[in-house]
Order: sequence, then structure tokens, then C-alpha cells
Amino acid sequence: MLSRITGLVRDLLISRIFGASAETDAFNVAFRLPNLLRRLFAEGAFQQAFVPLLADVRRRDGDAGMRTLVSHVASALFWTLFAISVLGVALAPALVWMIASGLATNPAAFDLATLMTRWMFPYILFMSLVALAAGVLNTFQRFAIPAVTPVLLNLSFIVCSIALAPRLAQPIMALAFAVVAGGMLQLGVQALALHRLGMLPRIGSVRAAFADADVRRVLALMLPALFAVSVAQLSIIINTNIASHLATGSVTWLAFADRLMEFPTALLGVALGTVLLPALSKAGAEGRADDYGRLLDWGLRLTCLIALPAALGLGILAEGLVAVLFQGGKFSANDVSQTALALIGYAVGLLGLIAVKILAPGFYAQRDVKTPVKIAVVSLLTTQAANIVLVPLIAHAGLALSVGIGALVNAGLLFASLHRRKVYQPQPGWLTFSMKLAIALSALAVLLWFAAHRIDWIGMHAGWLTRATRLGGVIAVAMALYFGLLWLFGFRLQDFSQRAK
Repeated sequence: MLSRITGLVRDLLISRIFGASAETDAFNVAFRLPNLLRRLFAEGAFQQAFVPLLADVRRRDGDAGMRTLVSHVASALFWTLFAISVLGVALAPALVWMIASGLATNPAAFDLATLMTRWMFPYILFMSLVALAAGVLNTFQRFAIPAVTPVLLNLSFIVCSIALAPRLAQPIMALAFAVVAGGMLQLGVQALALHRLGMLPRIGSVRAAFADADVRRVLALMLPALFAVSVAQLSIIINTNIASHLATGSVTWLAFADRLMEFPTALLGVALGTVLLPALSKAGAEGRADDYGRLLDWGLRLTCLIALPAALGLGILAEGLVAVLFQGGKFSANDVSQTALALIGYAVGLLGLIAVKILAPGFYAQRDVKTPVKIAVVSLLTTQAANIVLVPLIAHAGLALSVGIGALVNAGLLFASLHRRKVYQPQPGWLTFSMKLAIALSALAVLLWFAAHRIDWIGMHAGWLTRATRLGGVIAVAMALYFGLLWLFGFRLQDFSQRAK
């Protein structure tokens, strides 16, 4: 939550200082490239392959064997991604054209995106090592430090936007420098945490690293997982390219809407997925099928309990949220309207976006990456088919809605596959749970709709504080209504408490 809050402060400043322009489109395109590779190598395929194997090695060889594996994997990651970073800097113009060919019609924006790409590409090297550190810390049940380190990136953005941007000939370059500084800070904090555990890796030769049989096992597991994650990232690349051919500002509108979606996605989806993967891996390795199903059921109930009201809030209060957080300075009323439309599209698929992060570990813990790959391909095809229909009708909002539809298809197919294989069987009580939840959600939707249509968020002439207070009041009343109804229906916090065994 701290990471998401500082992220919103970061975006509030960026929207007011830089607005939605060709320059911010260029930054978002440039940041997309290292961010995509970070998700591929760090948070995606690597974590899915590394964490389950790390648990096996620790059980088999103890902490000493685990320490050796961590050092060898760190060495393999460092030298591989160092080479990729050098290559990325050299090929930056081609990469920018590949991900956003529409920028080529604006040579200044294209050159700026290329320059920022070169500055930010080493970010993937820092973040891949951060992901390795997070995997080790999570295995030791140390979840807080990996979860809080993104705050450092947000603080880097905030400081550079306020203190550095006014001193630069091209103020937007401050954001590129912030990315590099934030990556270094995150790596430093995680390295200190590993040192305290006695698990700080030593970077050795690439030959010794790849000679380790367990490193080769990580690679063997990682390659199909890499394809699975790359399918989802390919959809993002295609959507970014399409957005670069739409109205100026489209890439930025989608980026700001995506930031708001990241709040519940990270707060619930990433957090639960991070906690579930080591627990599921341990339960699977020890043959505890009942605990395996119980953990998945717990994650899905929490997802429904929090993701569904979050989707209603983001969709119905989209204009109010965007206006309060971003409107002002260089971010105009039109930017608010366009960003809100994108947010509504994303909100449709919020349940799917979060559920995927709960269901996918159910496969990865069993080292089944082929099924998620096949389902991801279907999701990609669904998203792009939706783009063909929706983008001509509602422009950039169609891109967001297509992502939401694809996420729902992805989650639905993952759930169906787990259920069909009897890997996961819903625990008793889902019907009663769903009926009570539906009543609370219906009451919440009525309240939010009334508030959204009684307040002119964009045209309000009151100061920011007044508008923010009204939005805060609406959210507070909505939360009190929703959780109050759940309490009346017998829901208690301790009912959703879970301890991994």
C-alpha cells in the first residue's frame, strides 16, 4: 500500500509538471522497453522458475546448497543481462520504432524516446538482481523488504521531478535519471537484507555459473515460462504501438489509467501471488494436496472480496479519481476525460487481472508452465480480436477494454483447467458467500452511481482540497457501507486469516 500511495503522489506530480504530451508519450514508450524486459526476466519467467526450485534445493542441500545456487544464478543473470543491456543501448532506435512506430511521425519525440531508452536500459540489470533477492527473501518468509523497495523508485521520481527537472534543458529527462537511480537504490536495500541473512551472492564467472546443474534446471523451467510471460508482454507491445498511431497523449492517458489499476492489482494480486507461490510450492513438494487446494481457495475468496468492489469503484468513480489525482497544471480537463475512459475499460477486467496472479502460481508450483502458455496465447488472440472491433469505435479506450476482456478470458481458462484436473476443488460455502457478496456489491454500486452523477468532478471550481475531501468522503462512506453489510452478513476478519504450513 505504501508503494501504491507513493506511486500516486509520483503520478500526481508528473501529470501536473509534464502533462500529457508528445514528450510524456516518449517517456512512457522508452520506459516500456526496460519495464517489459524486467517483467520477462525478473518478475515473470525467472520468479516462476526460480522460487519453486529454490525451495527444493533448500530442502535437499540446506542453506549451504541454497547459498551456492543463489551465487551461481546471480552470476548467470548478471552477465546475461549486462550483455542484453549493452545490446539494447546500441539498438535503441530500432527498439523504439518496433514498440511505437507512430512516434516516427514526430522526429523530436522519436529521438527523445531513443535517448531515454539508452539511459534507462540498464534498469533491467538492477531489477533482475532485485528479483533474485526477492525470491530468496520470500523463501525465508521475509516479504516486507521486497514489497517496500518499489517505494524507493517512487521517491526517486518525486525528488527528480521537483528538484532536477527545472534545472535541465529537457525537463522530461529527469524521469529517465530517476529510473536509473531508483533501480540502484532498490538493489542496494535488497543486497543489505541478503547480507544479514548470510545469502549475499558472489558474482563469479559465467562458465562456472552455467556449469551448475541446478542453474540449468532453472533455465529449463524458465524458457517455457519466458514464452508464457512474453505472450502477455507482446499484447502490451502491440497495444502501445497502436496507441502511438492515435491522438497525441493516448500513450500517456493509458499509462495514467494503468497506474490507477496497479493500486488494487499490486495491493492484492501481487501480494497474494508472492505469498502463495512459496507456500504452494512447499505444499506441492510435500504432497499435501488438501493444503494446496485450501491455499488456492483462500486466495480466490480474498480476490472476490476485494477486487470486485475495487472494480466498481474504479469504473464508476473513474472521472472523480482522475480529476482529483491528476487534473491541474498541464493536465487538462480533456486529459481527465480521456484517462477516465481508459480506466473504465481496464476496470472491466480487474477481477481477471488479479485472479490470474492467484491462479497461475497453482500451475507454476507444480512446474507446469505449458498450460499457462497455451492459455496466454488464447488470451492474446482474444485481446487483439477485441482491438479490431473496439479501437475504431472508442480509440484508446478500446485498447484498455480489450486488455480487460483478455484478462477475464485468461483467468477463466486457468480456473477451468485447474478445476478440470481436480488440482483445485472449491471448498464448501461458495454459494452462500457469493449471494451475500452480491447483495453488498449491489448496494455499493447504487451508492457510487449516485455520487458519480451528483458531482461534477471536472467542472468543479472549488480548490483541490475541497474536491479531494469530497472524493475521500464518498470512498469512506462506500467502504463503511460495503464492509458494514459484510459484517452484518457474518463475515469476520479472522475467517480470512491464513497461515502457510
